[in-house]
Amino acid sequence: MDAITTQHKLSNEEIFTILKSFITEVIGEEFVEDMDISRESSFTRDLEMDSIEIVSFSEKVKSHFGEHIDFTGWLSSMDLDQLINLKLDDIINYIETCQSSK
Repeated sequence: MDAITTQHKLSNEEIFTILKSFITEVIGEEFVEDMDISRESSFTRDLEMDSIEIVSFSEKVKSHFGEHIDFTGWLSSMDLDQLINLKLDDIINYIETCQSSK
């Protein structure tokens, strides 16, 4: 997906759809078919993503949202327990917050 080039504020559902597509690209469609990905899905417990997959997902988020968010900075401010328990909803809320401050 291309980086955001407009000032259009994405809705919760639009952000969720984008992030879900990134998850599908990273872990593979065959795995996603057996999962119920929701806003409450945890990356490590529910989606069973390993560290390399999470890094790949992170790169897709950074590439798509570009300078509009400091995704790496936000993640690096978390402790290990927060990262392990990170949910899709946490990322959606972070992106929404960043959009609101622009």
